Amino acid sequence: MAINNATANKAARAGRYLRQPTGYRAFIPAPLPPDPPLDLGGVLRDKLSAADYALGRLDGAVLTLPNPDLFVFMYVRKEAVLSSQIEGTQSSLQNLLAAEAQLFDPDTPKDVNEVANYVRAMNHGLNRLADLPFSVRLIREIHAQLMQGVRGGRLQPGELRTSQNWIGPAGCTLANATFVPPPPHEVPQALSDLERFLHDGGGLPPLVQVGLAHAQFETIHPFLDGNGRIGRLLIAFLLTEKRLLSKPVLYLSHYFRQRRSEYYERLQAVRDVGDWEGWLAFFLDGVIDVSQQATHTAAAILRMREDYRARITEHLGRAAANGQRVMDRLFDHPIVSVATVREWLGLTPAGANQIVSRLEGIGLLREITGYARNRRFRFEPYVRLFEETGEGAV
Repeated sequence: MAINNATANKAARAGRYLRQPTGYRAFIPAPLPPDPPLDLGGVLRDKLSAADYALGRLDGAVLTLPNPDLFVFMYVRKEAVLSSQIEGTQSSLQNLLAAEAQLFDPDTPKDVNEVANYVRAMNHGLNRLADLPFSVRLIREIHAQLMQGVRGGRLQPGELRTSQNWIGPAGCTLANATFVPPPPHEVPQALSDLERFLHDGGGLPPLVQVGLAHAQFETIHPFLDGNGRIGRLLIAFLLTEKRLLSKPVLYLSHYFRQRRSEYYERLQAVRDVGDWEGWLAFFLDGVIDVSQQATHTAAAILRMREDYRARITEHLGRAAANGQRVMDRLFDHPIVSVATVREWLGLTPAGANQIVSRLEGIGLLREITGYARNRRFRFEPYVRLFEETGEGAV
């Protein structure tokens, strides 16, 4: 009987299903940290150590870059594309960069605005973290930025839901949903408990706190739309706020997307049988994997930059100084026109056109419109580094 009680206690430590007045069963999450406590020994201890080491290496690699914020600029956009694609958008990194450069292509997917909103929401949250610690208020602000004026934007941007939602295949109902989050009257308290946990930490390692918080947020599902994207954003925000990274350069969307079935199964196992340890092992594997990829990309950026600095010096002669200035600006303006380069350098149209042509000749720029006029060029080796890391992860 004692064993059965222990098993029952562990199964219920994430919360319990309660039948609602209209007949469906909704999940009421238990406050964090889990009780009975997590077992952070054995395999989990080793994974946590490896994840901390991988994050440290990533932080060091990013800080060796001449301007780490420029790495963040592109990384944020890559994550925006991937996280939005999980929710069904079609826009690519190229579509987003082109839209930001005001390059209007009739073939651009209409959902590019959703991806641009993700960038805006991420930047808003990162800026606010400087003076506003993680809070329900911050989550609501980020959600308002994410959902403003796009598909789902009519579903109360920035407002906690006041009706029941559910998760499952298309066409399912409350009666046969895969998972039904807490009813709306339970949401404010569940979020308040999550906020309190993240402020005191429950004596757990910071990285474990982040992993628990993501799963708990997805279980609460506090909005009518955008919960997945907000939950993934929270990982980056919390890693930065808890000083596990000095820059927000760890995003798990690629990892979650590659292992989508396991991701959902691990979250559901937490709710059904209290398997927090299984979820954390999966989460920490993702941190290790994506940290290593991002570290390699940071090193590749350094190599690419030095390679093209040498090419500019070798091939542009007296124009080399202007060529270097253009390349430095391209890191946060990866799609440009001749007029943009003219403005940067203060040259005549002919002079700017010549610089662009010569940078195109050494492979630094590539024309992407096919037009004879109003041409646009992209910072080819840099953008390609982010595209070549698979459907994603940097």
